[in-house]
Amino acid sequence: MTKYQLFNPEIEPCCAFCEHGRTAPDGKTVLCIKKGIVLPDGHCRKYRYDPLRREPKPRPKLPQYDESEFEID
Repeated sequence: MTKYQLFNPEIEPCCAFCEHGRTAPDGKTVLCIKKGIVLPDGHCRKYRYDPLRREPKPRPKLPQYDESEFEID
């Protein structure tokens, strides 16, 4: 029986998404309880993915339509 993976296994390890790290007040570094102050794009062997730390991409803007596009000639 195969193990069902809830998240994509190809997600690159990144301290910004690790459950051990918290974003520093300056917003440029991560405060890790295992390694101390690290860069957001770094990672270590203790990396553990936390899906709640990922910020969703903004929605794309919808194009504006005019009434002429919906008229039947």
